[in-house]
Amino acid sequence: MTPDFATELTRQAVMLTLMVSAPVLAIAVVVGLGVSVAQAVTQIQDQTVSIVPKLVIMLLTILFIMPWALAQMSQYSIDLFTGIPNSLN
Repeated sequence: MTPDFATELTRQAVMLTLMVSAPVLAIAVVVGLGVSVAQAVTQIQDQTVSIVPKLVIMLLTILFIMPWALAQMSQYSIDLFTGIPNSLN
């Protein structure tokens, strides 16, 4: 295995991680911002008001993107295992 091949594998793994986690993180930021604005307007500063909606929306987002994320990770795994014999030459 050459250093270039190992670097490329690491780059692909990091990019896959960012692609799969980006929708959940983006939704969490948007919902957090919305809840913060609502708390500022209503002057309710309870922590559960900000945590519970984010958790619920993040779980729903994970359930919604799960088929796509699993397909992406499966394809990466297949590419990784089929590429191993080529990297040993």
